[in-house]
Amino acid sequence: MSGTITAVSSNGTYSFSKPNRESVTLVAGLGVEGDVHAGATVRHRFRMAKDPAQPNLRQVHLMHEELFDEVRAAGFEVAAGQLGENVTTRGIDLLNLPTGTRLHLGDEAVVEVTGLRNPCAQIDGFRKGLMKQVVGRDAGGAVRFKSGIMSVVLTGGVVRPGDPVRVELPDGPHTPLTIV
Repeated sequence: MSGTITAVSSNGTYSFSKPNRESVTLVAGLGVEGDVHAGATVRHRFRMAKDPAQPNLRQVHLMHEELFDEVRAAGFEVAAGQLGENVTTRGIDLLNLPTGTRLHLGDEAVVEVTGLRNPCAQIDGFRKGLMKQVVGRDAGGAVRFKSGIMSVVLTGGVVRPGDPVRVELPDGPHTPLTIV
């Protein structure tokens, strides 16, 4: 299973959207160099208020570009980086990867998938009604979050649009993603 990186984004200050970059550098154990969410311990403001010492399982946020196609069909224009992701991909079913999947990004970088991103109220602040598009139901009626996945950096490296993404599944049995 493989795909392509279509955009990379980062922001040194807290904001909902992240500007696109020509490249980002992933740093092992920390995340995206210069990004506000980089760090060994949690950097998400809500989670920091609860326990600032907890490990940062949300170092790199990845989102599938196919989501933008889906929400566009529902009347919403969303571009890479606007939902706060660091790496936008095409061609990989990110949401159905198991926990522990390793994604090889470009020539060097490797991230390990830790879980799903939980969509927050800021999504409706960005585009009113968009939250309903990124929270759906599966065939059995269970809630399904579609706002990307989170990961930690195992091996650092420079990542650029156009770089390949190679998927390395963990040994089974596989554990479905849950919110981190």
